Amino acid sequence: MSTIPAPYAQTGLDGGVLAPTGPALGDILALLGDRSTLARQPRFRIEEADGPAALDPYRRLRRQAFVEEQGLFDGHDLDDRDDDPRTLVLVARDRDGCVVGGVRLGPADDGPDIGWWTGGRLVVARHARGPQGIGAALVRAACARAESEGALRFEATVQACNEPLFQRLGWRRVRPVTVAGSPHVLMRRPIGRIGAQASATKAALGPLLAGLAPGGSGFVGDDGAPVPGSDLVAACDAIVPSMVERDPEWAGWCSVLVNVNDLSAMGATPVGLLDALGAPDASHAARVLAGLRRAAVAYGIPVLGGHTQLGVPAALSVTALGRTGHPVPGGGGRPGHQVRLTADLGGGWRSGYRGRQWDSTTRRRTDELRAMLGAVGAARPAAAKDVSMAGIAGTLGMLAEASGCAAVLDIAAMPRPQDAAMGDWLTCFPGFAMLTADIPGRAPLPAGPATGAVCGELVSGQGVGLRWPDGEITEAVTGPVTGMGTA
Repeated sequence: MSTIPAPYAQTGLDGGVLAPTGPALGDILALLGDRSTLARQPRFRIEEADGPAALDPYRRLRRQAFVEEQGLFDGHDLDDRDDDPRTLVLVARDRDGCVVGGVRLGPADDGPDIGWWTGGRLVVARHARGPQGIGAALVRAACARAESEGALRFEATVQACNEPLFQRLGWRRVRPVTVAGSPHVLMRRPIGRIGAQASATKAALGPLLAGLAPGGSGFVGDDGAPVPGSDLVAACDAIVPSMVERDPEWAGWCSVLVNVNDLSAMGATPVGLLDALGAPDASHAARVLAGLRRAAVAYGIPVLGGHTQLGVPAALSVTALGRTGHPVPGGGGRPGHQVRLTADLGGGWRSGYRGRQWDSTTRRRTDELRAMLGAVGAARPAAAKDVSMAGIAGTLGMLAEASGCAAVLDIAAMPRPQDAAMGDWLTCFPGFAMLTADIPGRAPLPAGPATGAVCGELVSGQGVGLRWPDGEITEAVTGPVTGMGTA
């Protein structure tokens, strides 16, 4: 661990491991005479301050460091962030349970939490500074906590002398700033959640599918494939086997959901489904088919046939057929086109999939589901893509890649359920969410209960950037998502 010098207590941010032990355990080990185990106990632990017993000593440390030692503030260093109920404080306690350091973090704006967080008022008691690494441990803990709360942008103002330490912890310099008359540096912690998901789910497609050109010219990488010589569009999706195994009814429902959304993205009206099911026994197969049947009835789409095999590991794939005389490509966007997200914000997180799958469709009537499915076909935008396993930002990256350009997503303008953190919403699998691109001024999609808004644009380049209310653009996807190139 790096040595923390006396000036390190600062108005910005600098974490150990969250140690589950406390003073009671140490007392027990001492009474038992277990000196070797006692010697291996962490010198400090980090926990969330849950009341005055932790907040008061943390604020005393701040006053000692920022007012008495450094003279940055006159009288006290409290501000409106201390009164914000969303602000979290993490404290470090030594083996005796005394608070020897702390840091605060929370949303940067006074309005709704849009995933922009800041850290600050990091402090370590004078006697605890040094090789223990308490300050660095608090920083790492703050980063982990911010990301767990859905933050996609995390920043802190750091005293200039401590910039090298933050760089070693993975932070990047943004610009010099002045805080309380003292030189500081605004630093940003890179959060690679979106890019990592896009890479994990889609990066292998280009090399794997090289030479196949799925979809045909103009539709390479699309959600469905126009059938040559006809007005048919075919789509095929498989459900993750582990989901078929542990949640068969939901897997059956989703097998219909993902396929009709693929048809919808191309402006096609669904006409029928074919399923291929593998299951360990008849009981398991019946549960999968029950979910599939309920979804088919809800969407008003017939199951035309399929194949079922028992005595094998759980597996499910569905093919959907639809019709359109004018398929909408996923790669029809151009620089200057506006990006619109149209999403069903009703419902909530699926039980057992919080932060990963948003379930709105199981609560909708058939007429509502059909209205959403027909929206792209009615509006016929230049490009459309339904949100897939890559999430909203990753799917936008796929649309931009197929269109030969890049995209910028306006975070504050994006439709989002009130109960979904920004990081979760941008990376989850929603029940219905459609990204479209078209010339400015086009009418919104007539998507029934779904909510739509212009929330970005296509630009020259590659990848996806997130634009924040202060005009800053942070990287979400740095390059091509699939490697399949332009459509």
